[in-house]
Amino acid sequence: MGSLRLEIEGRRADPEELWTTASGFGHFTAMQVRGGRTRGLDLHLRRLTDANTELFAAELDHERVRALIRHALADTEDASVRVYSFESDHEPRLMVTVKPPGGVTSPQRLQSVRYQRPTAHLKHLATEQSFHGRAAKRNGFDDAVLTDADGAISETTIANIGFLDEAGVVWPDAPLLRGITMQLLENRVPSRSTRVRLQDLASFQGAFLSNARGVAAVSEVDGITLPVPRNRVEALEAAYQAVPWDTI
Repeated sequence: MGSLRLEIEGRRADPEELWTTASGFGHFTAMQVRGGRTRGLDLHLRRLTDANTELFAAELDHERVRALIRHALADTEDASVRVYSFESDHEPRLMVTVKPPGGVTSPQRLQSVRYQRPTAHLKHLATEQSFHGRAAKRNGFDDAVLTDADGAISETTIANIGFLDEAGVVWPDAPLLRGITMQLLENRVPSRSTRVRLQDLASFQGAFLSNARGVAAVSEVDGITLPVPRNRVEALEAAYQAVPWDTI
């Protein structure tokens, strides 16, 4: 496939509509599509529905969402897809973007930054996280990991972060977006949540990132090297790969 394909309510967007989406009031979900299928489709639809209710006090027709994704994909079987819900003329509207499929680079090097997304449980638009992610890359890192004033970790700018100990996976107990991949892994590997601070990193056997593109080990935070237990990370990757694909 080529580069970006974008449709609003099932048709090609005009410049005025795109300008409306730039206002930044809305939410979205991001998925990887292979063979016209994706993982965790029900979770994606639930995310969109819950956010639509919270932001717009509006319901969402799941079958229409699926139809709009299929229309935007056309004959493309493998892609990175995003579904946005944004406000236009006081009504929520749906936009679907289709780009080439994406993967994940492992391991990842992270730079910590004191920042937490407002209403972090929503995958919403117009926050500072992109700025911090770009700044981390300019400094030679792959992404930024977000913390509060006490160094308590929440997430990165584009992924959930998890930690490994002898009992399984530890997710941060902090304001964060419960990503689709995170939710899928929680159902397949021993997991718990607790407060994790930067100064606690040495107590863990390793760390990893998860988002729609997959699972990646974390090898470094702020220049401090972390262990990369290949067998543990590979087990997480295998657990994610075992998740069945849902037909859109």
